[in-house]
Amino acid sequence: MVAGHADVIEMVAHSGHVAKFVLALLFLFSVLSWGIMIAKMFMFSRVRQDSDKFMRIFMKNKSLDDILNASKGMKDCPVVRVFLSGYVEFESEFRIANVEQAAIDKRFFLERIDGIARGMERATAQEITRMERFLFFLATTGSTAPFIGLFGTVWGIMESFQAVGLSGAANIAVVAPGIAEALIATAAGLVTAIPAVIGYNYFSHRGKVFATEMDNFTLDFLSLIEKNFVKRQI
Repeated sequence: MVAGHADVIEMVAHSGHVAKFVLALLFLFSVLSWGIMIAKMFMFSRVRQDSDKFMRIFMKNKSLDDILNASKGMKDCPVVRVFLSGYVEFESEFRIANVEQAAIDKRFFLERIDGIARGMERATAQEITRMERFLFFLATTGSTAPFIGLFGTVWGIMESFQAVGLSGAANIAVVAPGIAEALIATAAGLVTAIPAVIGYNYFSHRGKVFATEMDNFTLDFLSLIEKNFVKRQI
């Protein structure tokens, strides 16, 4: 095993400038991809903990002010941000508006609730964008790394056959070392691309799960307003 690793390192060391550039580029892509995946793993883990904690608070409390006070310190949580957006809209639409007039006109409530829903939908879209930040790099790595590695392989094979043509010796002992060196680029491209594709699919799925949860929370928030404020005023 040690000898195999030594042979690979030796082949990389004796590869051409183009092959070394390709391998360095793939190494850079791999490091950045793993950095993004590790950061996303910690981020989604923290978001899950804060979201579960906030939802327990939300389900136990029926007053928006109590929920607001209990959620302080979790402002980095996407669901809390959506709640704060809805709370601000609620304050401006219901408590600052003429509630006595609203109690007479039922359409007033429907219009105000629709405004709150739109505000929370905007906040949800912003949180989804924030959670999906840098995932495009994983998708780019997964789709381009194999082709970058293939380019390095094709270039190395071209150089190998060119060397065979100049030497005039066309036997396997002459061609095989150059082909082996060239194939390292393809292997490096696959090693770089496969984790990136897995990471992109995994974190995209988790983002969709949180998006669904925030949409459901918006409905729960509007339902809470209807039960504790709107119906009381009609």
